[in-house]
Amino acid sequence: MIKCLIVDDEQIAQQIVEQYIMQTPELTLVAKCRNALEAFAKLEQHSIDLIFLDIEMPLVNGLSFLQTLTKAPKVIFTTAYPNYAVQAFDLDVVDYLLKPFSYERFLKAVNKVKEPAVIATENNDDGHLLVKEKGGLIKVPYNQIIFIKASKDYVKIVTNNQQYLASYTMKNLETLLPPHKFVRIHKSYIAGLRHVKMIKTDEVVMEGSHVLPLSINYKEDLLALFRS
Repeated sequence: MIKCLIVDDEQIAQQIVEQYIMQTPELTLVAKCRNALEAFAKLEQHSIDLIFLDIEMPLVNGLSFLQTLTKAPKVIFTTAYPNYAVQAFDLDVVDYLLKPFSYERFLKAVNKVKEPAVIATENNDDGHLLVKEKGGLIKVPYNQIIFIKASKDYVKIVTNNQQYLASYTMKNLETLLPPHKFVRIHKSYIAGLRHVKMIKTDEVVMEGSHVLPLSINYKEDLLALFRS
């Protein structure tokens, strides 16, 4: 999990980032602060991996605050002012989000810091994805995933007896999922290889009578993996 701190003097801005964090399975919110002085205290009390940091704040602005940190966590600036971008990137920040920003843009920034975090793991025999469900995290074993379908800003993960909505992107999942267990078959579908029952001209029949579209661009890779 990526442990996050929000530093912003605007309550509405805090609430938006908090909601985005709650929608993202691999992020967890540790604390919220209204200014840099509060943030200093939180950093002494907690281990923080990522700060969502405003720039224009009372007392000490975000740029000055970041410059004072000797071992700074990763930082994503969230600001209404575009004129600080050059200074911000000189401080080696992850990204610079201009308010108001969408969840899609937020997720694009977060994707840049995901790799060091444990989002998908194979520490056990099967491995699993982490999915946020009812305020907590659950493990969805790879071997139970029949297929994954893109659905706007989310993906739908379909297993034998349940479906989950998660805020991964298809591109992100292609990187995370083990290639010997999963294969992209369409721009909107990833199939679990062990659940593929039949390959047709433009369709893939999956376990549980699911019939998925098959794109010609991905057919050759699917056939090669299916034969092996």
